[in-house]
Amino acid sequence: MSEFSLEKHGINVKKIIRNAAPSALYEAALQFEKGSAITNAGALVAYSGEKTGRSPMDKRVVEEDETKDDIWWGPVNIKLDEHTFQVNRERAIDYLNTRDFLYCVDAYAGWDPKERIKVRVICARAYHALFMHNMLIRPSKEELESFGDPDYVIYNGGSFPANRYTTGMTSTTSVDLSFKNQEFVILGTQYAGEMKKGIFTVMNYLMPKKGVLSMHCSATEGENGETSVLFGLSGTGKTTLSADPKRKLIGDDEHCWGDDGVFNIEGGCYAKMIDLSAEAEPDIFNAIRFGTVLENVKFDPKTREVDFHDTSFTQNTRGSYPIEYIENAKIPCMGGHPKNVIFLTADAFGVLPPVSKLDKNQAMYHFVSGYTAKVAGTEMGVTDPEATFSPCFGGPFLVWHPTKYAELLAERIEKHDSQVWLVNTGWSGGPFGVGKRMSIAHTRAMVDAIHDGSLAKVETTVDPIFGVHIPKSCPNVPDEVLIPKNTWKDGAAYDAMARKLAHAFAENFKKYEAEASAEVKAAGPKL
Repeated sequence: MSEFSLEKHGINVKKIIRNAAPSALYEAALQFEKGSAITNAGALVAYSGEKTGRSPMDKRVVEEDETKDDIWWGPVNIKLDEHTFQVNRERAIDYLNTRDFLYCVDAYAGWDPKERIKVRVICARAYHALFMHNMLIRPSKEELESFGDPDYVIYNGGSFPANRYTTGMTSTTSVDLSFKNQEFVILGTQYAGEMKKGIFTVMNYLMPKKGVLSMHCSATEGENGETSVLFGLSGTGKTTLSADPKRKLIGDDEHCWGDDGVFNIEGGCYAKMIDLSAEAEPDIFNAIRFGTVLENVKFDPKTREVDFHDTSFTQNTRGSYPIEYIENAKIPCMGGHPKNVIFLTADAFGVLPPVSKLDKNQAMYHFVSGYTAKVAGTEMGVTDPEATFSPCFGGPFLVWHPTKYAELLAERIEKHDSQVWLVNTGWSGGPFGVGKRMSIAHTRAMVDAIHDGSLAKVETTVDPIFGVHIPKSCPNVPDEVLIPKNTWKDGAAYDAMARKLAHAFAENFKKYEAEASAEVKAAGPKL
């Protein structure tokens, strides 16, 4: 505790607890925050209240003369006027000023010292302070003393609702970002992930403006120093495949690709806890210890053992921990230019090959498409496989038009001679309900063959509809698995399903055709 002041931010609370040690935040959470507890492994359990996930429909970006022509306006970036932003900002500050004490976390986003930004988080909950202590890059004592003014400020008034009668509000939740004011305001949700993704959204604006590609991906480094990035939506295996004992982890979720290579944006990991086990994901399981925040999990009140299979509170149970809790993490979290870029998809139609090579135009097409599929059980109301597309494999966090990120990716893969791969971790031998999920052992073998360079040398065949180049063989994978049509009992049924998926791709890509080159449009499936 110090005499640190936040008066320049309109906050007159005298007791500001700045960059508190995790142990102090534990004590405060246990004393003041309902439901907080310490598990048998030493992690802090916290509850986010009614909201247990992000609220994308309540996220707003302020329309400002300085930035309005840069922004991809629409359902991802919903416009908010400056006056309404100031109303919500004042509401958050008024709430924060009613507290007896507040927490302040000053830290960095971005491991590259040339590109990093200074972030200040102002919040009323110890759980939120510990979460951002984990997720941002923690400054040294000397860096903190000379921190100065932040580049961006988060006002987390999440325990207090937005006023539904305020212009432009759709609920009592409001998450507002102003690039001109360099401020982020949270009302009506205590879900900590809003802060993490808010900073990612900021970096998704600032970095491409400087010619740096921001990416929703994991990154690893091999023994010989070559790096690889893995893109993929939820359920495609991004976290599982990046937890590779043969490779160092640069990061699990948010990165940038600049002039010197890749760097992690974050100082920690935010992993899904559902069905976590020591056998399946030992690295993550072993990171659940003192200093880790476990969000919305159920535990035995007597033994304090967490039941990672219990989703009665939410399916979206999460754990936040510093990246150094992963044994093979690379600190600082930076690497060279990626030799391999891997797009992960879980194709529930059983159509896409388990591994294929993409040329530059195909890479841009599939990057802008961001395909995977939902299956029964993942969302309410989903009974049959459904194609889902999220541009750049991170649609909810984009600020510029998706083609801006795709062009930056294309420039980099061309300049650094990176090979792009499409890896399908979904179904083989038929669609969901008929075929079976791709063997994780086979997928790992394919990714290993990508990383050791052997798969790049294998003879390929061209898929007649999707046009991608399919390797004819892969170490430790049966040849018949590699050509998806060969795994179906009925070839005609495969052709019909392939055409159905190709139509879904084409229909989705219509949204981007006006901004895409003729070469990229031609790189899509042949109908």
